[in-house]
Amino acid sequence: MNNKIFIISIAILLTIYTLTTTAREDNQMNWNGLIKEKIDLKLPLLIIKGSKGFLACGYINVETCNQTQEACAIVSGVKTHDDMLNAKVKFISDKAEELGIEENMMGSEAIDLIR
Repeated sequence: MNNKIFIISIAILLTIYTLTTTAREDNQMNWNGLIKEKIDLKLPLLIIKGSKGFLACGYINVETCNQTQEACAIVSGVKTHDDMLNAKVKFISDKAEELGIEENMMGSEAIDLIR
């Protein structure tokens, strides 16, 4: 096997391992099964979507989510997806409440419930 191909193969395997790890230590997050969206505006519009709902920044309106019957939890003052994990949930939709999401819980806890 060509050395370059071997090195690239190892790099790909390490990348896959890093992306699929389930450890959450020192702010590491298992992003498996989640979709992260970022739209650059004056402040970023951030969403982390799971199979049951989503965590979003303050650009999203909870009342709209109630009308569309979607589970959403809102955090504010965040600029990155990692910031969202450490922020407290400020607002929740009715469907999010049904999932057990509560105001003032950490974003990472909400993610575990919408996964």
